[in-house]
Amino acid sequence: MRLLLISNSMTEGMGYLEHAKPAMRDFLDGGVRRALFLPYARVMTSYDAFLEQVAPPFRDLDCEVIGIHRLPDPIRRKVRGGTPYIGWSAGSNLACPTFQTTNDMPICEPLGFDALGLVPFQLNPHYLDGNPPGFKGETREERIREYLEVHPNVWVVGLREGTMLRVEDGEIRLIGARTCRVFRKGAEPRECGASDSLTFLRQ
Repeated sequence: MRLLLISNSMTEGMGYLEHAKPAMRDFLDGGVRRALFLPYARVMTSYDAFLEQVAPPFRDLDCEVIGIHRLPDPIRRKVRGGTPYIGWSAGSNLACPTFQTTNDMPICEPLGFDALGLVPFQLNPHYLDGNPPGFKGETREERIREYLEVHPNVWVVGLREGTMLRVEDGEIRLIGARTCRVFRKGAEPRECGASDSLTFLRQ
């Protein structure tokens, strides 16, 4: 499988997915001409309007984007068969076994928590260290530790803004100038950078 799992779509002072385009260009390597987009992460934007926002960065990569809301749902089979997958934010969560480590409120009742299961570990995109001033709720780290109390045998990766994971040929590596924070029940969280091997996440 070939996966590029991005924490965020927007970076201050840059256009939509602009910060990720170099990594996306390298990942796609000019070999992809059509991309399938899942526009379900937004509620207050129509699927077609979301598609229009996503299309330009892919157009810069000479890649046409079509929305899955106009097609049958072929994702897991195609990706496991070798079709490259790029997900950001909720799309990164979707590659995990479940979406139980997302930051979003469940504004509607889901049919279940199962996701695509393309990787055996969980992601927490937009990971923040601590809380903003004046906020007294649980930190992301506390919420992840709570998750691990119930799911002790799962790795959880906190993906900070501007970072992404590339999964290919059995290797997992971090892309970006910042580290990611990796959690497992019974172990101290570890900071992993671009030079560190993350293949242990497959265990």
